[in-house]
Order: sequence, then structure tokens, then C-alpha cells
Amino acid sequence: MPKQAFNPYLPSYEYIPDGEPYVFGDRLYVYGSHDRFNGKLFCLNDYVCWSAPVDDLSDWRYEGVIYRKTQDPMNTWGWYQMFAPDVAKGTDGRYYLYYTLSFRSVMAIAVCDTPAGKYEFYGYVSRPNGELLWNKSGDPFLFDPGVLVDEDGSVYLYSGFAPKKEVPSFLTGGKRRTCKGGYVIQLQPDMKTVIGEPELILPKAGEAAGTGFEGHEFFEASSIRKIKDIYYFIYSSINGHELCYATSKRPTGGFVFGGTIISNGDLYLNGHSSDQRALNYIGNNHGSIVQVGDQWYVFHHRQTNRHHYSRQGLAEPIEINEDGSIPQVELTSCGLNNEPLLGRGEYEARIACHLMSWEGAGRYGVYFGNIPFRKHPYFTQSGKDRESSPDQYIANMRHGAVAGFKYFLIEDLQEIAVCVRGRASGYMLISTGLHEGPIAKIPVHPSKEFVYFRTKVNMENGKQALYFTYEGSGKLDFRSFVLN
Repeated sequence: MPKQAFNPYLPSYEYIPDGEPYVFGDRLYVYGSHDRFNGKLFCLNDYVCWSAPVDDLSDWRYEGVIYRKTQDPMNTWGWYQMFAPDVAKGTDGRYYLYYTLSFRSVMAIAVCDTPAGKYEFYGYVSRPNGELLWNKSGDPFLFDPGVLVDEDGSVYLYSGFAPKKEVPSFLTGGKRRTCKGGYVIQLQPDMKTVIGEPELILPKAGEAAGTGFEGHEFFEASSIRKIKDIYYFIYSSINGHELCYATSKRPTGGFVFGGTIISNGDLYLNGHSSDQRALNYIGNNHGSIVQVGDQWYVFHHRQTNRHHYSRQGLAEPIEINEDGSIPQVELTSCGLNNEPLLGRGEYEARIACHLMSWEGAGRYGVYFGNIPFRKHPYFTQSGKDRESSPDQYIANMRHGAVAGFKYFLIEDLQEIAVCVRGRASGYMLISTGLHEGPIAKIPVHPSKEFVYFRTKVNMENGKQALYFTYEGSGKLDFRSFVLN
């Protein structure tokens, strides 16, 4: 098959959430946190970078480790994770990497001469007298940086963390923190010294009455982009699973709620808002938008392995209307491909954009989860973290479990096969829509190893989704399917 782009867009062993995409020169670079497969906390690995040529978003290149957590003078033992970063090109032509260490509410900066070289520690965001910004009890929270260098050289840092419950002081270095919403503060040209005081630009839940942000109040994941003369503030709302946007004519205030760009459970698009009606297992979300050529994309992430701590990057094309609005887009398996996948060949089950049990999906909790493990399918892998060729698959598909894939360009399809294993006796039903009647069914029998089962199929040509539903006893692992 010719090379194609999928979701997730990086190799199956890579877990990079919180993606901040930027075009520098003729390449698209993605910076993000770095989760560990089967990790017990967020962001356990060092920062790495991936890039792709702007004319081929299927050809991702590993740029290597760009910054290690032990490079920070406050973290020489590596005890603190580096949370979601952002990168900005300064007026001096150098590249500045912003991040926070865990919940310490200290904004650190590293710098490099190239987009994906070896970054070196540069300093901390501080006041002109050298005092760290917001480093006292009662100060707001520095978290999830978003950085903009405007056309006139002005530099703005966006940040904030506003959960419904106050963050325990033992997570914040023993200091009580206020969490009012999203903030902005201007920086001097040195990219680290603040000018003035932070300004609140987006409200938190419980303090948004009459603002237009009700139901989609600021939670975290600040990101900023300027399109023509409009500033787009992208953020994760208090709902967690969605990326929203707000717009303004100025970078320091006046932001008006725009809407939802994407939900990692396709909520709202499917006519529902409750966790249990999600079409995929939901959790936190973080990302941003980027223009590559004439096309805009949104980058975000999904959860795997039945918890929050092994997240993988996803991307979808979006449209920005003449009035500046961004309609919500659906989850797909083809993402950066910009068109349906070929209706021929073998596809890994890990590119499913919808996954749920017979009861539906739900939300993964931050610490121990609130989804009973036994009932639900999930994305996982064999092998350890960062192995170059682990076997990623969907595990624990029980009676009524569904894996959905969008979209394929079907042309005279004759046969479909599934590669599965497990103590399962029943059928894999195939349909072209969720909750639609099957167009074919494949008998499945118990096997300790992955084996192929197949059936003939008569399917209408054109752009089609494929949904695989297991019906029967026992459970199976779903590795791939073949279209012939």
C-alpha cells in the first residue's frame, strides 16, 4: 500500500500528549509532554520531538530527546515531572521552551538555536528584581504555558489551572494556591522577565455567570494562536474531554467564547453531553491548532491502557469559517491523511476512533479510574515502554464491545478478515455505522495466538465507516483487520 497517515499519527510505542504543533521552515514540529506506557503518573519521560515535512504528514521523524528533566536546577534528581510545554521563536531567532515542574507553580525556560536541537536551561519567569513569579502562598497557579511572540515583538505568556476543587498544598510545595481561571502576562524581549501583573482573561467554573463561558469554563491547557488580526485562545474546559476556543481582537483580554473544536469522546456531536454517552473513553485533553499549507488542523490526545497516564497524540483537519468560527470536528482514523484510507490492505486495530463496551464508554479517573476494568475494552500493547516495535492492540473485547474506524474509500471489497486471539466463541459483526445492522459476520473461535478469521462481504462502494462488534462468550484481543 502507498504510505498513509493515521490516528494516532506517531508510532504505536510513542505516548506524546498535549501536542503543540508549529511549522518552522519546511517542517511541522510537535512538542508535548512525554508519557510512559503503563506509567503511574503523568509525564514521566523526558521531552522528545517529532517532525514531518509539510508536504507529507505521514512521514514523521524522531528528533530525539531535546531536553531532560534533570537539566532543571530545581530537579537535578529528576523527582518532578515536566508537564505540558510550549515553544516560541524569539525575536533573536532562538527557540524558547516553556514548562512547569509538576505542580510547583514555577515556570521554567530552556533555549536552543534550532527547533529540535539540544535545549539548555535558560531561567525562570521572574519579576525584574529576580523574584520568581507567583511563588507565594495565595498566588495564582502557573501551569500549562502558552506563549505568543506577536508581529511587533511583544511577548505574552498564558497560563492557569482551575479545577473545581483546590489543589492540595502537599502537591504545590506546601503553598496554598488560588485558581481563578486563565491568565496572561507580558514578558520583556528576554523572554523571561515579566512586565506588570497577570490579567485574568477566562473564568473558572462557578464564576462565569453572564460571561458566555457557562458550561465550558476554563480548566487548563492554555494555548494561543493569531490568525490574521484575531487572537485564538485554545484551552481545555472544565469538562476535560474537549478543546474549546475563545477569540479577541487583543492579546490581553476581551475574549469571547467560540465553541468546541473537538472532544476525545465525540460528545456534543453525537447529541449527548454525559460521560456515559461518549463514543470513546474520555479523559483530559490538551492541544492546539496549526496551519500546514492551506489546511488547518487541531492536535489533541486520547487515553490508553485504562487510565490517564499513557496518552497518545491525535490530529484532525478543521475549517476556519469566514466569520472566524471553527465548527466542531469528529474523531477519525484518517486524521492527517486528509482523505479516507484506502479500502485495501491490513490496518491495525489501534487506529480505532471509537471504542466502547455494550454499556458504552465513560471517563477515566485521575488516580484509580471510575470505570470497572473487567467490562471494558481498551488500547494497550505488549512489550515495555519505548520499545521500537511493540504490538499495540485492543484488549478485552467482550460481548457487545464495539471498535469503530472512519473512514475508508471502498472499491469492490470482496472479503474482510480480523486478526484476534483469546478465549472467545462467537462472531465479529461488521457494519458501516454505529448501532446499524451488520452487513457481514465473521465466526471467531478460541486461540492462544493471534489468528485470522475471514468472511465474504458485499459492501457499497464509496466513503464508508467500519464498525466491528463482538458477540459471543469469553473475550478477545483485536490486533488488526484486512480488507481484500
